[in-house]
Formats: sequence, C-alpha cells, structure tokens
Amino acid sequence: MKPKVLILHATGTNRDRETAWAVELGGGEPHIVHVNELRQNPARLREFRMLILPGGFSYGDALGAGRLLASDLRWLFQDELARFIAEGRPVLGICNGFQALVKSGWLPGPPEDGVRATLTRNASNRFECRWVWLEPQPGSRCIFTQGLSERIYCPVAHGEGRFVPRDEETLEQLRLNGQIVLTYAARDGGPVGYPDNPNGSIANIAGICNAQGNVLGLMPHPEDHVFPWQHPRFTRGERGNMGLVLFEQGIRYAAEM
Repeated sequence: MKPKVLILHATGTNRDRETAWAVELGGGEPHIVHVNELRQNPARLREFRMLILPGGFSYGDALGAGRLLASDLRWLFQDELARFIAEGRPVLGICNGFQALVKSGWLPGPPEDGVRATLTRNASNRFECRWVWLEPQPGSRCIFTQGLSERIYCPVAHGEGRFVPRDEETLEQLRLNGQIVLTYAARDGGPVGYPDNPNGSIANIAGICNAQGNVLGLMPHPEDHVFPWQHPRFTRGERGNMGLVLFEQGIRYAAEM
C-alpha cells in the first residue's frame, strides 16, 4: 500500500497542490489537510507515515515568514509532532515550511534547546526567484539524501531565505553531526557566490536536518522540478537533476518503516 502523506495547508500556503503531485509521482498517497482540521484533532497525525509543510506565505507571513505556523507546531501540535518524529517518521519542510520548522526549534532541534538558527532577509535585500544547484553532502545523516550523489536543480522563490545559525558553535555542531544536508553550488563546480547562493546563507547552507535525520528543511522548491519538461532549458536538450528524488527517498523510507 502507498504510505499516506499529510500535506499541511494553512491560509496563505500556495504550494500544496504541486507538493501533492510530487508525492503521487514519488509513490505516496497525498492528503492536503488544513491546519484548522488538525487543530481540532491533533491525534489524526498518527494516521500518516509522512508529513510535509509546503511553501507559500502561511498566515500571510504576519510577524515574519513562517512565525505563526511555527507557533502552531511548537504549541498546538507539540505532543503529537514529538511522537511522530521520535517514531522516525519523515518530515519535510519546503521554503515556508522550513522557516516554520526553524523558528519553532524543530530544526536543527530539539525544540527544548530553543531556537538555534533563523532564516532571515536575503542579503540582496530583495525577493529572489531563480534556479539553483544543490549539492548533497556525503556526510549527512538525512534519510532523504542517503546514497544521493547527483546534484539537484530546482528554483528558489523567497525574500527571507538566508540561513544564519545562532553562533559558530551551532554551525560547528551542524557540521560534526552531519546535519548539513544540501548546500548551494556553482554550475561549474567553482567558488560559490551570488547568485549561486541566492540569499547569502552562511556556509552556503540550503537545507539541514535534525540529529535523527528524519526531519529535513530546505529553502528551494524540489516540487517544481519533478518532470523533465520543467527544466528551464528542456527545449535546448537539457534535463535531469530533478527534485523528485527527495520525495521518492522520503516516501520509500516511510513505506519501509
């Protein structure tokens, strides 16, 4: 049977249907559920094998990008989400979902340690919408990228995506614990600057995971490159490096649990 995947929708979320499409292609059974439905019955989370927090502008990004959704995750669903993650079930936060996971303390986690990083305004001081290359880190413990060596090519679309750890100690812990999952890369493999790193993230970090490896957050949108023809230069013969692989790996892991 296909594992059931909960895609959490909030007012302002706008990438849920593209995410559902990616889940279907990746072998899962997507269910888009509004945050108010889950609020009424948080235990419903137990019905699902995987959770995805999609991109968009949850609650209009009032008080900051992803901050109000972060409050839901930290307080309204704390116990059920803690159970879900402790059981090893995969969680994927994309763009606004990544912001919510970071600002609630679930990434890099655990939330009991407080908020140890943020995703703040782009260094360019403007909204960035462009395609980027992502380099999987071989030392990462993340279940979404295990065995993955090929780069991923997908777009970013955000104004507050610059990853900044709380301090140097936090950054070093992320490195040592294998929690840096994806980094921005230059197409030619050379030094990474703007616009290869579109937001100025520290250490070119595009995605991190928790210490357990089953919670992944990233700013780019892998759900926007799940078909060959979505490649921006497909008509010129370029293809490959799709973001679909992250969904396939997460769903395969959920199915085998």
